Amino acid sequence: MEVAVTVKEVRDQVKEWRRQGLSVGLVPTMGYLHEGHKSLITRAVSENDRVVVSVFVNPMQFGPSEDLESYPRDMDRDVAVCKDAGAALVFSPEACEMYHDGFSSYVDMDTLTGGLCGKSRPIHFRGVCTVVAKLFNIVVPDKAYFGQKDAQQLAVIRHMADDLSYGIEIIGCPIVREYDGLAKSSRNTYLNDTERKAALILNKSLLEGKKLIEAGEKDADKVRNVIIDIINTEPLAKIDYVELVSWDTLEPVKKISEPVLAAIAVFIGKTRLIDNFIVS
Repeated sequence: MEVAVTVKEVRDQVKEWRRQGLSVGLVPTMGYLHEGHKSLITRAVSENDRVVVSVFVNPMQFGPSEDLESYPRDMDRDVAVCKDAGAALVFSPEACEMYHDGFSSYVDMDTLTGGLCGKSRPIHFRGVCTVVAKLFNIVVPDKAYFGQKDAQQLAVIRHMADDLSYGIEIIGCPIVREYDGLAKSSRNTYLNDTERKAALILNKSLLEGKKLIEAGEKDADKVRNVIIDIINTEPLAKIDYVELVSWDTLEPVKKISEPVLAAIAVFIGKTRLIDNFIVS
C-alpha cells in the first residue's frame, strides 16, 4: 500500500490502474479511522480492484466555533487500518494541496442542505460538496462509499453526483455501533466516562421510535415526541434536532407512508453526536 500527499501522485497511480483495466473505489474520510470506516474500506475492497482512501480533515466544512483544531488525528494508526483492510492507496494531502492560494470555487446545493445538520451548521455542506467533488475529480472512481451515520451527507452526495453527471455509483453502508449501541464516531473520543454512558440515550430513543413505526404508527409527530421525551430524561443531553423526514427529499413528513429518515443531533456535554434510522 502506498501513501500519497499530492494530487499528481494520485492521478498518476490511478492512470496506471486504468491502463491495466482495473476498477477503482474511493472511501473519503477525515481520518481517525474506526471500525465504521474500516467496514467501508472492506466493502470497497470486495467490490473494486483497487481502493483509494482519502484522509483529510477538511477545514472548509467546519464553522468558526467548531472543532477543527481539536478534531482527533492519528495518521500512523489510519495508515495501519487502511493497510489491514486492503486499501491500495491512502491520499493524505495538506490543506494547501487541496485549496491553493486564491481558491474561490465552491460546490453548493439549493436543496437537501437547509434542514437537519444544515440548519445549525450553515456552511457545512458547501464544504462537504466541494471537497468530495474535488476528490471525485482527482480519483475518478467507479464507486464511492459513505456511511449511513451521516445520512444527510449520503443523500447530499448522491444528489450532487447525479446533478453533476459524475457517473460514479454512490454506495451507502450501514451504521457500525459499539457493543452497547452507540454509533461509532471519531467524536466519541471527546466524551468522558459519565458522558459516554449518557450518550447511550441517542440509540435508546431511536430504538423506541423505530418500534413504534414497526408496530404500525403512522403519525410522525407522535414518533418524534416519543424520541424527544426519552432524550430529555438524560440530564446531560441537549437536543439540537429530532426530525422525521422523507428519505428522498429530506423534507419533514406528517404521515409515515414512504421511506423515512428519523435523524437526531444531540449535545452530550459539549460534544455534538448524530444518529438515525431509515424505515421503508
